[in-house]
Amino acid sequence: MNVIPKQRFVQKYHLKALGGLLLFILLIWWSSRVTELDFGLFFVNFDQFLALLQKMSHPDWQYLSLVIAPLVETIKMALIGTSIGTLLAIPFSVLAARNIINNDFARGLIRLILNLIRTLPDLMLAALFVAIVGIGSLAGVLTLAVFSFGMIAKLFYEAIETIDDGPLEALQAAGATKMQMIHFAVLPQVFNHFISYFLYTFEINVRASTVLGYLGAGGIGVYLQRSLSQFAYDQTAVIILGILAVVLVIDGISNTLRERLL
Repeated sequence: MNVIPKQRFVQKYHLKALGGLLLFILLIWWSSRVTELDFGLFFVNFDQFLALLQKMSHPDWQYLSLVIAPLVETIKMALIGTSIGTLLAIPFSVLAARNIINNDFARGLIRLILNLIRTLPDLMLAALFVAIVGIGSLAGVLTLAVFSFGMIAKLFYEAIETIDDGPLEALQAAGATKMQMIHFAVLPQVFNHFISYFLYTFEINVRASTVLGYLGAGGIGVYLQRSLSQFAYDQTAVIILGILAVVLVIDGISNTLRERLL
């Protein structure tokens, strides 16, 4: 005879879950009061949003020929920046992995550097590199490379720390060096994850490079900023549709590759 276990009062009425939900609502309310958010303004000025959409509902398709080249430049920037950041992130991710490096000080120092890099906002990096190398795609590539390095290094060392330690212990018992352990025991287990993280970061960088163009870091963002400042919303619509098409294509290719790898 099956006997249903008797629940306590707290479990029966889900008081912990309700208390957590109430606390979350109070935090949202308190945060909105502190930051003086007024959500009513969105609805008061909603007619302006509709007017903007109406202006963008008639794209200037003749402008499309001028958009293709900067769109291709944006993709190139994202690809080069992601590749450079990934190549730099691989050795740092190994040095930051707890199951590879036993020296707490060295591992902590590497993680501190990675945390510092991830703390720097993309727009600040773009402004810095524009000041160093000037306006153009090089500043965008360098910005995306630094961003990719910080992000991918963290994802990589977390993936390394989740591998099966059996092959590592076997190679260590056989007298293998650290490089041999990494080559034969670590990389085969995390290679598919590395490719997946690379593709994911590449997708993010394609979108990010659009925003970086506002600071003169090259790509389609320069044209987007120009069309908005000139109130040429018909041209803005063409740029947005072009970016959407590129993002959809890249997202589809990335999903297909990830499904085959994983």
